[in-house]
Amino acid sequence: MVRTKRAYHIGIGVVALFLSLFLPRALQAQSTHQTRLIDGAKKEGRLVWYTSMAIDTSKPLLDAFLGEYPFIKAELVRAGEEQLMNRIMNETRAGKWSFDVMAGSAISVLVDRHILAPYLSPERDAFVNDFKDPQGYWTGIFVNNLILAYNIKFVAPKDAPKDYPDLLDPKWKGRILMDSTDYDWFGTLIAAWGREKAIAYMERLARQQPMWRRGHGLTAQLLGAGETPLAWAYNFRIERMKKDGAPVEWVDSFNPIMVTINGIGLSARPANPDAAKLFIDFAISKRGQEMIREMRRIPARSDVKPLAAKMDQSKLKLRPVPKEVYLHLEQYAQEFRKIFGL
Repeated sequence: MVRTKRAYHIGIGVVALFLSLFLPRALQAQSTHQTRLIDGAKKEGRLVWYTSMAIDTSKPLLDAFLGEYPFIKAELVRAGEEQLMNRIMNETRAGKWSFDVMAGSAISVLVDRHILAPYLSPERDAFVNDFKDPQGYWTGIFVNNLILAYNIKFVAPKDAPKDYPDLLDPKWKGRILMDSTDYDWFGTLIAAWGREKAIAYMERLARQQPMWRRGHGLTAQLLGAGETPLAWAYNFRIERMKKDGAPVEWVDSFNPIMVTINGIGLSARPANPDAAKLFIDFAISKRGQEMIREMRRIPARSDVKPLAAKMDQSKLKLRPVPKEVYLHLEQYAQEFRKIFGL
């Protein structure tokens, strides 16, 4: 017993010594890094942020950042993913570098085109490898899980489809609502299953005569309104609707569940590099990620859990959209439209 207590006290002493020697250095390094960025940002006084994030997410996040750093004047440029990517490509080809920071789900496409610069923020250690670029070109802000949802007035939990093959049951014919632009989902399933299996599945799914709308927000709304028993939507939106009393639920057992990562990265030629880095640090900090969670999004940072336990990323069979899918999205779009007759 004496030896056990002695070993315990020795262990505590070793831990205390480690913390006293190394933790202050780490904190001092982070403080020095932030101080340098703040000094630089004060001289710059400006920030231009291009993003495809919804305005109800991007503006509150930017407003909170400006509240902490009021000496910065920021411009928020928000557009749809495809429109934003085209704008960035066209501007940079013309030698025009208007943005300091970019955030979007297709951000990985910009890496090979040398439109982004690596930035190893000290906050990146709190992110799993799937949710950050290994060289530091981008780090996730939030993730979206594309899931099958159902209206509980028409479908009991025990009867809801549990995985992809269940959607081929004849009873679901003409009763599945899908987004007509889910090309990235199609490409991700090809990457996960192989082309032959994925194409065969999609052809069988097409014979189920799914209904079509454009936009996962709309598919979720129509599901909640009782227009359809099943719909593909993002689980963060279904959780929002559940909180507001909508009769909706979602299935967490599909394998794989496609996950899109909305990442943030630094321009390769920023006019305001220190303000940009300061903003990236804020967006992926614990405070910034907690704001993302309060907006009922799924934070990408691993030490900030989502509001609903069911949304815990470690418990889902996730498959991030491969960069190759974004690079060849038009090809997948053509195949998708042909299979489903769109």
